[in-house]
Amino acid sequence: MGAEQTTGQAHCVTVGGRWRQAVARPRVCCPGSGVLPGRKVTERGLRSRPLAAAAREAATSDSSPEWGNKNNQPVVILLGWGGCHDKHLAKYSTIYHQKGCTIIRYTAPWKTVFFTEPFGIRSLQSPARKLLELLFDYNIEKNPLLFHVFSNGGVMLYRYILELIHTERQFSSLKVAGTIFDSAPGRRNVIGSLRALAAVLGSTNVLLKYCLLMVFAILVLVLRILLYPVTRLFHESHYDALLKETSRWPELYLYSKGDRIILASDIEHMIEARRQHNVAVRAVDFADSAHVSHLRAYPTYYSSLCTSFMCDCVGNSPVSPRQRPA
Repeated sequence: MGAEQTTGQAHCVTVGGRWRQAVARPRVCCPGSGVLPGRKVTERGLRSRPLAAAAREAATSDSSPEWGNKNNQPVVILLGWGGCHDKHLAKYSTIYHQKGCTIIRYTAPWKTVFFTEPFGIRSLQSPARKLLELLFDYNIEKNPLLFHVFSNGGVMLYRYILELIHTERQFSSLKVAGTIFDSAPGRRNVIGSLRALAAVLGSTNVLLKYCLLMVFAILVLVLRILLYPVTRLFHESHYDALLKETSRWPELYLYSKGDRIILASDIEHMIEARRQHNVAVRAVDFADSAHVSHLRAYPTYYSSLCTSFMCDCVGNSPVSPRQRPA
């Protein structure tokens, strides 16, 4: 069953049951006074009748004075990093709660991030589709949409969301206003990836932990470095996919040279590539904060960067991808 939460002036409800055993549950937070009841969602998707009724209830809640009417109220999708717990991702929701936004939080399972997706199994395509379908379930598909993407775990999912927006008619009219990247994206940094996996494994049995780290390191070296000129023909890395991404909405990169998991040079290379594609890019180097820890190190500054970027993007009246120049 769904689990209900309340945070400040916004209400959170777990709307995703077990899509599959390996798929985590998304949480949707809607402003206003209408608390959505928790509902069970079957593995067949997120379009059950009880959920649709809850979605209509959300859509009829009063809009925030920040945005004038409910159709201008931004929807923010937070895509968590590998191993992220929802209680950690929820701290970022507060930034947008205060601006009257509707928020969707989702973190892909760490096994998918580290062991299936990087090696050619497109296991995140289904969650990407279901997240976008959720916008239609809640009747908020016409609202401005902002993505806030964390580390490579979030980027792997974001990559498939972009593919759906560009290739499927149902999603092509979504009004994406912009994207914020926190500590991402990175490429082929074996040491950084091992540090990230070690942090996720935490207090796991020592023998099992080092076996998993060894297997992961070998797979990365063989499939994503030595054989990548061949394997990329079947499954291009998330980093290379973003390098030639055709979207033109604004992007904000929040990173740090003190990050020991994602190299700042990787992010700066992406920033330069996106600017060469005529994308309006902003970038902030926090210099000393750790991986996905910029909010914790600089809470006020980080929050102001996110909200000012969102307001600037939404104020520019975004249009659908089909209306943007190629």
